[in-house]
Amino acid sequence: METDRFSRVRAFFKKETVLCIAAALAVLSMVFVPPDGAYPGYIDTRTLCLLFSLMAVVAGFRDAGTFSALSHALLSRVKTARGVVLCLVLVCFFTSMLITNDVSLLTFVPLAILLLQSAGLGRLTLLTVTLQTIAANLGSMLTPIGNPQNLYLYALSGMGIGDFFLTLLPYAALSLVLLVLACLFVRHEAIPPQTAERPARCLKTELLCAALFVLCLLCVLRVLESWVAALVTAFALLVYKRRLLLRVDYGLLLTFVCFFVFIGNMGRIEPVRAFLSGFIAGREMLTGALLSQVISNVPAAMLLSAFTSNYAELLIGVNVGGLGTLIASLASLISYKLYCSTEGARPKNYLLVFTAVNAAFFVLLTILWFFLKNT
Repeated sequence: METDRFSRVRAFFKKETVLCIAAALAVLSMVFVPPDGAYPGYIDTRTLCLLFSLMAVVAGFRDAGTFSALSHALLSRVKTARGVVLCLVLVCFFTSMLITNDVSLLTFVPLAILLLQSAGLGRLTLLTVTLQTIAANLGSMLTPIGNPQNLYLYALSGMGIGDFFLTLLPYAALSLVLLVLACLFVRHEAIPPQTAERPARCLKTELLCAALFVLCLLCVLRVLESWVAALVTAFALLVYKRRLLLRVDYGLLLTFVCFFVFIGNMGRIEPVRAFLSGFIAGREMLTGALLSQVISNVPAAMLLSAFTSNYAELLIGVNVGGLGTLIASLASLISYKLYCSTEGARPKNYLLVFTAVNAAFFVLLTILWFFLKNT
């Protein structure tokens, strides 16, 4: 009995490693900041509602055969493994500018996994998902609506759209070049001809999910509140196809909640705040980038903005800081979870490759910042 229980616990930890770590950090932070009335304010319900809605919609598109049809169409046009990987990476880079990094990953990582498996290129899944994650995190830096930290700092600073764009353009441009170069390491091998018939699609499910996806985008653009999308999505799927609600990754939602608690408590520990207040002056970029590695770039931006008025440097720091650790950008958790859910996934290998490639991008973008700052 004890052995079976231990096996179940070990299996759960292996499957939900990030959730377990996030929960441990949240509990540890409660030792320093006991639960009180401020805790509910930690939770970013907008992010959670939007994530729930998008995961449900993506599950619907997959169930309708949309991703299978898209992969079939792409494979009929792109003839090499390098071309497939390059297309999958670039679509995340450019779409993240308009639909945010997390939406881009939720939409295109499942497509990438399915497409690579269909083409017999499953060995490239780990590298492709890693590069897609980097592409979404770096492409999203170029616009105020690309990610939450940009939207927050753009509104807080009063920066003009032109100044915002020019501040981050060099980093986005170098990121694009580096991503293309990384894709060139994929062998230029031909993809075996696809003989399968065009996959069947359910138009009714596709139309419903398309409408729900538009609703999500309106929430991303803040035309509607995110809870509206969550309620409408839950009700529509409950009535039409309730099994899709069971495919939502509730473990990922709980992971976000745990990180919100940890981050909120970190901001209330006075020695931490005092240290940051004295340390950040003149070091906004490096402080934002390094702090993001521990508490992620969105809360780092919110926390550090209280101690500086040099928002341009902080903006660069928290965007470059999205590279590095798995929690440097919480959007990275999405692609990690999606990868781990695939057959034959190797989570340890993924973390090694993800960290190594992220570190390389981080160093090169930091060198660019140092060069621009001193010229």
